Amino acid sequence: MTTTFEGGPGQLFIGGQWREAADGARTDVIDPSTGEVVTTVAEASASDVDAAVRAAREAFDNGPWAKLSGRERGRVLHRVSELIRENADEIAALESLDVGKPISLCLPVDVLTAADEYEYCAALAQTLDGATRDTPLNAHAYTRRGPIGVVAAITPFNFPLILSSSKLAPALAAGNVVVHKPADDTPLSALYMARLLQKAGVPDGVINVVTGAGPVAGEALLRNPGVDKVAFTGSTAIGRHAASVAGEALKSVTMELGGNAANIVFEDADLEKAVGAVIKGFVFNTGQFCMGGPRLLVARPLYDTVVGILADAVPGVPIGDPRDPGTVIGPMAGEKHVRKVEEYVALARKEGGRVVCGGERLDLNGGFYYQPTVIAGLANDSRVVQEEIFGPVLTVQPFDSEDEAVELANSTPYGLASGLQTTDLARAHRVADRLQAGIVWVNDWAMLDPAVPFGGVKASGFGREYGPEALASYTKVKSVVISLD
Repeated sequence: MTTTFEGGPGQLFIGGQWREAADGARTDVIDPSTGEVVTTVAEASASDVDAAVRAAREAFDNGPWAKLSGRERGRVLHRVSELIRENADEIAALESLDVGKPISLCLPVDVLTAADEYEYCAALAQTLDGATRDTPLNAHAYTRRGPIGVVAAITPFNFPLILSSSKLAPALAAGNVVVHKPADDTPLSALYMARLLQKAGVPDGVINVVTGAGPVAGEALLRNPGVDKVAFTGSTAIGRHAASVAGEALKSVTMELGGNAANIVFEDADLEKAVGAVIKGFVFNTGQFCMGGPRLLVARPLYDTVVGILADAVPGVPIGDPRDPGTVIGPMAGEKHVRKVEEYVALARKEGGRVVCGGERLDLNGGFYYQPTVIAGLANDSRVVQEEIFGPVLTVQPFDSEDEAVELANSTPYGLASGLQTTDLARAHRVADRLQAGIVWVNDWAMLDPAVPFGGVKASGFGREYGPEALASYTKVKSVVISLD
């Protein structure tokens, strides 16, 4: 059964207008909790993407947005934040339907975080100024910050609303225009937000949304010469390709890519709080979280105890219908994601791992469910330990010293997030400084705020989302030197 939703009948949003794809193509959107089709959306072709970029280019070159003061743009973005809050229940329901997120998390996490991001960037918009520079020249020298131009924002399936707002809000605050290509299987909140942005007063052409397949619409957007900057969140493999294509044209690039974070539990940790953070770190969003904590490193004296606690506690975490307020773990976003987890768990068994709990698909209402799974006994060079699974799977390894814990934590190609559980403040600072990650959490997990930047090192990418660092990445600096002779 299909349904429609307010925000355009699943059409492309180009130049302030809703339109079908040029060839009339449409694609299904699936409810992950049932496997049923809930609606269809337009599937953009390369010609549709080109139309969106041309609309954006016209809006940037000849429209009012880039010429407005930061304060004026901030007023519009503040109105976006207000509209998100006014429509919070509807947006939360839409995100839950589209992604399979538990409704209990969609409102406080996804929707309100997006509202906070627009509100934060509305304030930051007024801070975009330059500086005078003292030089030995007989001249007056100063810098100016301005927008880059047309931004291609390419976002993934797991946090559609949050990860689009983390790009759109700073890009718009800086005076840029955007062509947004959401993930092909979770496009609904992107289309809804296009309507909300227009209602808030964002001029036509400043925000454009093209839904469709990555190899077609995404590739066309990456290669379009009218794009000045690429802001991408997704897998490391696709990110490498995107960065390579953008690099050929010397475009500005921000890449927030895969992760495989370690969570270190030291022997002095508050065990109850630590285990809570561990479980939160790997089941949040059904493990579909690039900053999740799928690798647990435990001080050897606590190893057996922690594994035993997890064996008892993890099966009791409520899993089921995302629309049930009591659900903590919902379905995965699609069949291909479940199959990937199944393959890794099968590989773990072959590699000598012991499945402590979970390890099986769940048959619930035809949806894409997988039990939260804890695996012990794997070697550090195991593929299951080293690679990003992107599902509700936790591996557990012991360590004998602080140095070994840091070495194990840093041993994968990734460096997006990391964490440690300790009551020793000196150790917290010392270890956090040594961990190769863009963000380190101490005595909790997934503490995020629009003021705090995050992003990767190593194979987890470069550039930062959130904070004034994000806003700066959507600007270019011009120096002006005026002779005083």
